[in-house]
Amino acid sequence: MLPNLEAVLFDLDGTLVDSARDLGAAAELIRQRKGLPPLGLDAYRSMAGAGARGMLGIALGVTPESPDYEALKEEFLANYEVAMTVHTREFDGVAELVAALVERGLTWGIVTNKVERFAVPLVAQIPCLSSAAVVVGGDTTPFPKPHPAPLLAAASRMGLNPSHCLYVGDDERDVVAGHAAGMRTVAACYGYLGVPAQTRGWGADFLIEAPLELLKILDVA
Repeated sequence: MLPNLEAVLFDLDGTLVDSARDLGAAAELIRQRKGLPPLGLDAYRSMAGAGARGMLGIALGVTPESPDYEALKEEFLANYEVAMTVHTREFDGVAELVAALVERGLTWGIVTNKVERFAVPLVAQIPCLSSAAVVVGGDTTPFPKPHPAPLLAAASRMGLNPSHCLYVGDDERDVVAGHAAGMRTVAACYGYLGVPAQTRGWGADFLIEAPLELLKILDVA
């Protein structure tokens, strides 16, 4: 097993679960209210990891600097909250991966920038994620990723040294946060921002093209 490894932490959206279609659907409802034609849920996939900012950018071309952004953001979040798991499922191999971690006696948890209001109930509705030792959201600490605070909080809650943790995520900010927390990192290249040319430049310690490839990394002597 990877030396000194005691726990594996994961990002949520784009790493453990594919939530792009439900996020896109929440944005499509706003287009519908405005009388705009649908874009189709697949149009939102590439920006699903960017949350409301990404979805509203695709749907309406607005940015956080737009005067109506906050009102649109609240509408988007209200739409999403009532339909978070219509299409959302774990990625292929995640259930098997989690089972393998538990079998090996490794602690595992989730550190996401999704706020607890959404992260906690979403995780609760995905059966294979029920064994997570910790779920840290984007508002659990004063600073979200790429700040290391959420990862350090997760390690603290598990009673572990951060250097004994591995963090897996599909965004460059995951790698930045992981390294800043003193953790080894894995770039999930199958995620929403998993373009190979990008991920190779993030500086992650390891790259994987599918969830179960993580087991090969864990088996490094």
